Amino acid sequence: MQVTSKGQVTIPQQVRIRLGLLPHTEVEFELAGDHARIRKVKQNGGTGTRGLNVLQALRGAADARMSTDEIRALTRGGGRAGRKSR
Repeated sequence: MQVTSKGQVTIPQQVRIRLGLLPHTEVEFELAGDHARIRKVKQNGGTGTRGLNVLQALRGAADARMSTDEIRALTRGGGRAGRKSR
């Protein structure tokens, strides 16, 4: 693995999964002798942002155009409201 000209490296997927590093997760580096440690920044008082990070990562990812009523009907087991079945 190489450091880019911008000082970036890709964190391997196994490491990201193990540490729970989602997009936009804050991390910190600690120097220890001739190596560095990376860790997630601890949140204050249990006000974690993991759920917000997930939502932020998913925002704009949907490709289905449905109204609020159609989504509500789907999540409550009613099928697609306002649409005719074939």
